[in-house]
Order: sequence, then C-alpha cells, then structure tokens
Amino acid sequence: MPTTDSPPPPTSLTSRLREIAALFLRLGAISFGGPAAHIALIEAEIVRQRRWITRQQFLDMVGAANLIPGPTSTELVINVGFARAGWTGLVVAGASFILPAAVITGAFAWAYVRFGSVPQAGWVLRGIKPAVISVIAIAIFRLGKTAVKDIGLGVLCALALCAFFLGANPIAILFGGGLIGMLARRLPSIGASAALLISPMNLRRPGVGVWTALLLATVTAAAPAGIPPSLGRITVFFLKVGAVLYGGGYVLLAFLEQGLVRQHAWLTHQQLLDAVAIGQFTPGPVLSTATFIGYLLAGAPGAAVATVAIFLPSFFYVALLAPVLFRLRQSAWIAAFLDCVNACAVALMAGVTFRLGVDALRAWPEWVIAVVAILVLWRWKLNPAWVVLGGGLSGLLLAAFR
Repeated sequence: MPTTDSPPPPTSLTSRLREIAALFLRLGAISFGGPAAHIALIEAEIVRQRRWITRQQFLDMVGAANLIPGPTSTELVINVGFARAGWTGLVVAGASFILPAAVITGAFAWAYVRFGSVPQAGWVLRGIKPAVISVIAIAIFRLGKTAVKDIGLGVLCALALCAFFLGANPIAILFGGGLIGMLARRLPSIGASAALLISPMNLRRPGVGVWTALLLATVTAAAPAGIPPSLGRITVFFLKVGAVLYGGGYVLLAFLEQGLVRQHAWLTHQQLLDAVAIGQFTPGPVLSTATFIGYLLAGAPGAAVATVAIFLPSFFYVALLAPVLFRLRQSAWIAAFLDCVNACAVALMAGVTFRLGVDALRAWPEWVIAVVAILVLWRWKLNPAWVVLGGGLSGLLLAAFR
C-alpha cells in the first residue's frame, strides 16, 4: 500500500495534468515555424514518443480542428488535453501552449513601446518586415495550391480578391463566399437542402445558421472609427475575430487590417506590420499577435484581454463540437463549404499581403531582403523564424554601413 508521501500513480488525474502542463509549456516556448511545424512537433511527442493517442485519433483531431474557426494547432492541443485528462486537461493544455507565446510577445511589445524610436531598433524592423512579407507570400503560394483545387474555386478566389480590394468586410467575404460556393457546388440538391439550411431548427444548431448569425452580428456591430479603444471594445473586437477566423494565423492579417486600420483607425499600417513581424518571430500560435496589439492599444491590461478574447472561442468550440465533429467531416455540404471558405481565405491573405508589401518594400534594400528570403525559403524550406531573424540582422548591417 503506498505511503502518504509517495507520488501519485502515473494514471492519476494530477499526474496527467502535470504531464500536460509540462509538455505544452515546453512546446509553446519552442514551436517556431507556424501551424504545420507545431502539428509535427505535437505528433512526435504524443503519438510516437508518449503514445497518448493513436495516429488515427491524431489525424481525426487534426481534421476536426480544421472544421472549426480558430488556430488549428492550438485547437489540436486543446483536443489532446481533453482526450488525456477531460475538461480540466482541455483548459490546462490550451493555456499552457498559449502562455509562453503571450509572455514572449508581451515582452517584445514592451520593448517596442519603450525602445521603438531607437534608430537601431528601427533598422532591425526595417529588415524584418520584408522577410515577413516573403514568409507570408510563400505560405500563400503553398496554401493556394492546396485550396484552389479546380477552376470553380479559382474563380471564387479571384472574385473574393476583387471584393477585398473594393472594401468588402473580410468576414462577409469568407462566409458569403463559403455559402454561395457551397450552393453552387452542391447545385443538384439545392431544392431539398435550402429549407434545411434556413429552418428555425438549424438556427439553434452548430451549423450554417450559427455562422450566419455570427456574421450578421459582426458586420452590424461596427463602432465609430477614431474613438480610443476601451478594454471592453478591445475584448469585443478580438472575441469576434477569434469566433469567425478560418484559415489560420495568416488570414488574421486581413481581419486586423480591415478592423484596426481601416474601420476603427486604432493602428497604422506601419504598426500592424510591426505586430505581424513580432508574431512571426516569436514561437507559439501566430494569434499571439493579438497580445502585441493589445499592449499597443491599452498597455498590459489591453494585452491580457486581447489574448484571452482571441483564444477563448477556440476553447468553446472544441468543448462544444467535439462529440459531433467527426460526423460533420463526412458531410458533402460541409466539405463544399470549407473548400470555398479556404479559397476565399487565400484571396484575403493575398490582398492584405499586397497592402502590407506596399508599406514594407519602399527602397531597394528591402526588395533585396525580400527576394533573398523568398529564394531561401523556396530552395531550402528553412524554418521561417530563421529567415525573419536573418532579416533583422540584415537591417542591422544596413544601419552599420549607412
């Protein structure tokens, strides 16, 4: 019989929670390279090394995370926590993975506000920004090859890009394109399914009715531009982004550019690009960019509420939809909707990257850094964090020889 001071058995809830916290705190601190790199690290730890779940279960979780809005790798972590230790594990896993990125990004935000006007810091950012543009451009190209599977999706992508440059709301583009494209691709059964999609019963289910309600609430809840943001308005803005964000961290740029720069005028394009650069350079979820922006808008309290708000919907979705996600994957309607949303997401990423590139690539040194970064990423498939670091060092060299 174990003594009172003996360690808990390996299968105890306390032991599993400690394992979860230790693992995902470490992965959150070293997971550079975006969602694909995160997923590879997680698979190596929990499938091959620790054998917490089977490979098939892992693949099912990845597929499930792709079905719902929010950061895929973070939602995968939350799912793993739930499978390993129930509801408490769900919270511990997600919080542990997010915390390192939030703390590191918050530290960069403090340094940016404190030292951003120092010439050397400005030159570092001048080198980082074109490297970030290249990282995003490569990501768009690779995602586009997967997302634009046929001529119809290509046409939808082009229309979404035109709508973006005409000033349409990114959320309207994503969900409008998703719904219209879904109907077009499932044309033979429109008559039988149209009533189902708009029925009162479906408005109470986690399907199209919910997304339509979220879309309408987001589009109609716009606040006047130019008013300094309170913590409440920061919270509401990032909650809405986290609730409807499909396509991963890069699509986040389109939402931030439209909402923070054009609609509310809380940030300049320059500040947004700086935030994106820091988000690329730091480990963990790219959505920790919200921490940086929250700090710029309202200091440490703003960083805290922005971080919690943008990630909170992911916890909610995983907790709410996990029991039915695997059945939804098999729906031809949902599959068509996601195909169209992904095509529109690629268009949004391309549009916002063009706008950010106009600000970042102002002189020949920035163009040289951007081209070299693209060539390096294309030839050697290097971790993007190293490319961004190289851009920063290039900026320092430019300052030294200026």
